[in-house]
Amino acid sequence: MNLSMLNQARQLKSKLDEAQKELSKTNVEAESGKGAVKVTVDGQQKVLSIKISPKVIDPDKPEYLEELVLKAITEATAKAQKLAAKRLGKLTGGLKIPGLM
Repeated sequence: MNLSMLNQARQLKSKLDEAQKELSKTNVEAESGKGAVKVTVDGQQKVLSIKISPKVIDPDKPEYLEELVLKAITEATAKAQKLAAKRLGKLTGGLKIPGLM
């Protein structure tokens, strides 16, 4: 590996590290049940919060609430994945680097 390639690799790593920092500070939100359950996830797909309206808490139907929570989490993490792919894809030129996306 020549010096030029090594410098390019270092620059790419620096840019990727910066993009990862930005993603960790970026939040996306998803909801289900017409806003009854809201989930916030950061750009690295870490669940930050789950808010549940008391209206949907029915001890006789726990599976309904479970479905709403699962749906909101799934949607929020999908949004975070798309955001990360978009931001990191610009830097990698579409090259899939293990551990980044």
